[in-house]
Amino acid sequence: MTSESPSNQGEVLIQMRGIQKRYGEGESEVRALAGIDFDIIRGDFVAIMGTSGSGKSTCMNILGCLDAPTAGSYQLAGVATTELHGDGLTLLRRHYIGFVFQGFNLLARTSALENVELPLVYRRVGAKARREAALRSLSLVGLADRAEHTPQELSGGQQQRVAIARALVTDPELLLADEPTGNLDSARTEEIMKLLVDLNRTRGITIVMVTHEPDVAAFANRVVVFKDGHIVEDSRPERVH
Repeated sequence: MTSESPSNQGEVLIQMRGIQKRYGEGESEVRALAGIDFDIIRGDFVAIMGTSGSGKSTCMNILGCLDAPTAGSYQLAGVATTELHGDGLTLLRRHYIGFVFQGFNLLARTSALENVELPLVYRRVGAKARREAALRSLSLVGLADRAEHTPQELSGGQQQRVAIARALVTDPELLLADEPTGNLDSARTEEIMKLLVDLNRTRGITIVMVTHEPDVAAFANRVVVFKDGHIVEDSRPERVH
């Protein structure tokens, strides 16, 4: 059965069919994903949960085109990702996907503005256009007045906001957030999650977030739980935020 069959629910952004991922061979083989079917509609906010080894991180890596499935098909915005290789996958990531990681991954001696500009450097966008886009992105996360500050001059919550601005600067179809609050205290966690909710609601950005914290998952519209490479729960609990 397809998880969240989207008929009559909106336009499909993500469609996975029969996705398997196996590591190793013979007796040492590990089946990280055991043939999942998974749809996400455009503009949704989905939390993926599960214990270590459940398959949630493997699924996230495949969604981000950072890893390829052993079997099955994955379409992103109508593009058959499983038929792409090398440069094709790189271009797909650059143009369709923004990434937010637990560890921020900011360049330490570089300003917030220059950190946010970085994806546009890879796309060979001109300096003036890069700066304007980066400032707009920093404004979205409420940090335009911190544009010239380096990461060491920012709080953890502010650093994660810079990381989110960097992910948004290319106007991606999909924002993938891997434990985005894992390094933050409870106050900064709520700050970042409210920002993600606002971006989802006001800008219609599709967000898929991996988390092991139920309190963080409660900010999402939809919660999908993995266990032993299978989807064992897919629900839309009443949103409290």
